[in-house]
Amino acid sequence: MMRITAVIVFVLGVHVYAGSYGQNGKVNLTMNSSLRDVFEKLEEVSGYHFVLKYDAEILDKKVQVNYANEKIENVLDNLLKDTGLSYRIIDRYIAITSNGEYVSGTQQSKNISGKVVDSTGAPLPGVTVVLKGTTQGTITSFEGIYTLSNVPANGILVFSFVGMKTQEIIVGSQSSVNVTLTEDAIGIEEVVAIGYGTMKKSDLTGSVASVKGEALAEIPGATVAQSLQGRTAGVFVQQNTGAPGAAIQIRIRGNNSILGNNEPLWVVDGFPVSSANMVNLSDIESIDVLKDASATAIFGSRGANGVVIVTTKRGKAGKTKVTYEGSFSIQQLRKKFDMCDAQEYMQLMNIQQLNDFGAEYFTQQEINAAGEGTDWQDLIYRNAPIHNHALNISGGNDKTKFAIGGSYFDQQGIIKNSGYNRTTFRTSVDHQISKIFNVSSNTVISRASGIDKDDVGGLRGSNLLQASFCATPTVGPYNEDGSYHRLNEDYPFSATGFLNPVAYINERTAKYYINRIMSNLTFTIKPVKDLTIITSGNVQNTETRSDGYVTTEYPNSTGHASISVRNTMELTSNNTISYDKKIGNHSLSVMAGSTYEKYKTTPLSVAGTGYINDVLETYDIGSATVLDIPSSSYSEWNLLSFLGRVNYSYGGKYLATATIRRDGSSRYSEGSKWGTFPSAALAWKISNEDFMKDIEFISNLKLRAGYGVTGSTAISAYSTINLLQSVSAVLDKQYLSGFEPRDRYPGDLKWETTAQTNVGFDLSLFNNKIQLVADYYVKNTSDLLNEVQLSPSSGYTTTMKNVGKIRNKGLEFQLDAFLYDTKDFKWNVSANIAFNRNEVVELYNHQDILGATYSLAWVGDYVNLIREGQPFGVFYGYREAGYDDNGKILFYNSAGEKVLKSGLTENDKTYIGDPNPDFTYSFNSAASYKNFSLSIFIQGVQGNDLMCLSEGSANYDYGWGLNMFKEVLYDHWTPENTDAKYPKITSTNTYAISDRFVHDGSYIRLKNIELAYSIPTKNMGIQWFSKGQVFLSGQNLVTITNYPFWDPDVNSRGGDNSFNQGIDHFSYPTAKSVMVGVRFEF
Repeated sequence: MMRITAVIVFVLGVHVYAGSYGQNGKVNLTMNSSLRDVFEKLEEVSGYHFVLKYDAEILDKKVQVNYANEKIENVLDNLLKDTGLSYRIIDRYIAITSNGEYVSGTQQSKNISGKVVDSTGAPLPGVTVVLKGTTQGTITSFEGIYTLSNVPANGILVFSFVGMKTQEIIVGSQSSVNVTLTEDAIGIEEVVAIGYGTMKKSDLTGSVASVKGEALAEIPGATVAQSLQGRTAGVFVQQNTGAPGAAIQIRIRGNNSILGNNEPLWVVDGFPVSSANMVNLSDIESIDVLKDASATAIFGSRGANGVVIVTTKRGKAGKTKVTYEGSFSIQQLRKKFDMCDAQEYMQLMNIQQLNDFGAEYFTQQEINAAGEGTDWQDLIYRNAPIHNHALNISGGNDKTKFAIGGSYFDQQGIIKNSGYNRTTFRTSVDHQISKIFNVSSNTVISRASGIDKDDVGGLRGSNLLQASFCATPTVGPYNEDGSYHRLNEDYPFSATGFLNPVAYINERTAKYYINRIMSNLTFTIKPVKDLTIITSGNVQNTETRSDGYVTTEYPNSTGHASISVRNTMELTSNNTISYDKKIGNHSLSVMAGSTYEKYKTTPLSVAGTGYINDVLETYDIGSATVLDIPSSSYSEWNLLSFLGRVNYSYGGKYLATATIRRDGSSRYSEGSKWGTFPSAALAWKISNEDFMKDIEFISNLKLRAGYGVTGSTAISAYSTINLLQSVSAVLDKQYLSGFEPRDRYPGDLKWETTAQTNVGFDLSLFNNKIQLVADYYVKNTSDLLNEVQLSPSSGYTTTMKNVGKIRNKGLEFQLDAFLYDTKDFKWNVSANIAFNRNEVVELYNHQDILGATYSLAWVGDYVNLIREGQPFGVFYGYREAGYDDNGKILFYNSAGEKVLKSGLTENDKTYIGDPNPDFTYSFNSAASYKNFSLSIFIQGVQGNDLMCLSEGSANYDYGWGLNMFKEVLYDHWTPENTDAKYPKITSTNTYAISDRFVHDGSYIRLKNIELAYSIPTKNMGIQWFSKGQVFLSGQNLVTITNYPFWDPDVNSRGGDNSFNQGIDHFSYPTAKSVMVGVRFEF
């Protein structure tokens, strides 16, 4: 189609080198067609772009031309002769205007000039300025300047620009008309990424949610995943811990797999990646989340858990633009616990000793002299800064566009000597080699490093975070000689594993480094009209190194060093061919292609104990007195896929999409190596029907329905191969070595498959000022993969099998409202809510699947369980029944009888909680008045339970010298206080994993609030930057919850497997923070 829209032409075409295109170009052209077609062909052969605001009938005039090596001016003079049109050449643009007057010749005309700027006062190049009712017009220059001749006094000038509100101004007596254009957020036709292509949002048939980069940048999260929390309906984001750089767990429409990864597939600029952490938030243009199978099936076995597509910013033609964003934050511990001071601790220990042995340990004189003692929390935690800086440069012309960016992020942890930092560098280049051949490239280089103090779990003060609670307040961290105090030697009842938390922080180091480089190249060929061929390749290399060192200064240590290195390489090749055609009311788009992915990893680890000194730490690991045997391995898998998609539209009313993908995976045996994943979806734009035309308040109404199948390769690279492992034995006094099968060969494994049905609607009211999107879905996952027990007679303990089915179903709602939009005041709000219900439908032989075990006191027991008819990963344990006459905890057995812990069996366990939320929700408000703006983002989770093992380890493990909450001292069982919160203080532990430790994890949080001021550069006469903004914001400032521990947004064992969820076992606490920053554009 002829490129005659002024804005698009100008933005894509003008560059600082445009002046090098003189008016000396020669034209060779022979045609017999309409004037319109001749202009279009002239664009191709001359390199000029034609600007015409309105089509005129004269353009349909048939002309016969035959030009050979002719100047463009001569060609135009000839073409426009006797047409009533004239032309004006501006750099590489040719503006076609009318010679006629807007009114009769008796009306006096004049020249009008002026300047067009945006709301910040920055000049707007490429704005179309047209005399209403005519084809007479022009476009603004780089400085936003325009001049229009022969304008009558009663003429109306129309100013238009893509993404801006069109303005009409009566000329009157003015000779200069200056205009400020404002953004028109609801007037833009949004385009979203759908996998191997893009599509207008209005034409979608599937469920796709989009988040703009500006929204993500409001929250100073270290990773993309953190910033997605609460932004879209149906996407549940949960922090495993609050440690800087810690992993984030994302679930799109529930859990689908037992053994496999339930995380979504991340796609960055068209290529699947194992992690998007190398992408800086300021580099992101948009994120599109594909949720239903009709949208994700094009990714086949990679799309069962949903797909998150990250599109980064690219260069645009025009003046080179430089942007900088910098911020500084201070973090603070959200909650400090009220622990017993030294005197209260001694009283607590006396109660325990008296109950157990009939005599107190501390005298009253010793208690009086103890004072408050040591507050270990003050020694462990701190206020910690965050620095964030990002610089981007972009620009280009219509042939070559570029973007270069760099960023630095540094977050110190609120636990001393912990932190995370990341440096990234990114380049992108788009170059048009010829009119049919384009090439683009992207390169991202990042280096992340951190010091990890996220030592979760703990038993009797044996881990850092538990020790910060339980350390004895009667002593300090150091002895008189400066050495570290050994807390396990203070009293006869001190736990043997009791560590000194200050020594841990200073003398135990766990450093890690993650170096990533991702580079890709894409070739786009358009050999004929409507046909596009794209071939691309991507390589991502990741090196992860972890260095651990315990110094010789650490109590009972002779020095211990460990190094683990993992190199991972991911290769991807994509090849697609697409054909797009519109004939009358019929629009057809067909795409076919293939992809190839290769993944290989090589881990290596070594450790040693016993060093003379700590000078070299891990840099001389071989000098250890005892050197562990190094270990290494190799793993590789490959995936070959063929895919296709068809999109059809009739009259903009009836839409259909069909996709199919066939995957071949090296992980499966020959009989199951290939899987096929189809999908189909339909949509009906009711609002485009003739019978809806009189209902003016409905701007858009679209019904959607779709069904599709996706898959999952939830097994390791060699699960279906009968691998051998080395063994040794002594026979006839001889040491023999050999090999034996490692596992039973499960040759009949099938792919996990997820079939999903989705129905929904999109509704826009009052000229798109109110927009509602709703979806209902049902997901059925079958052939779940997991290990099952085998009979001892088989010679093996376990094997892999397809064991069952899971169902997820739910509702999602997304509401956007543009409430006010005046010159000075604007206010937009958005909200979303999502409900998901999960059920385990079937398991192999109806056998339960048990989660990981955790220790309370000396007893290890599982917490999570998968059972038929229950939600995924529910809590199983005992139900408490109060206290007996001696203050011991009672439990209900399966017969409903009250028994002590010693009388319980496995059969007495029952359902005690569900970590899956009933619903998640968020609310966002963005308002601005003149140069001030205020945004508020609220996010919440409702109806989930949390298992607080931290509470059990901190306040119930009596008899080991651990410090505890004050409330234990003041509200424990005595004959006079039989309704106490805590049992009798005695070393005979009477508690177990039970509903005592299950708490409501619901919360509502003020996730982010930002107040910003846009600097009026125009009014202040500032020339050195075009846009500027300063802002003040706060993160996690207010959280309303009944959860008793640090933070309800926690999942300590999120990294174990998919269903050890909802557990809080001394997780690194989440901080609240206040941030100041600036944003500049030059």
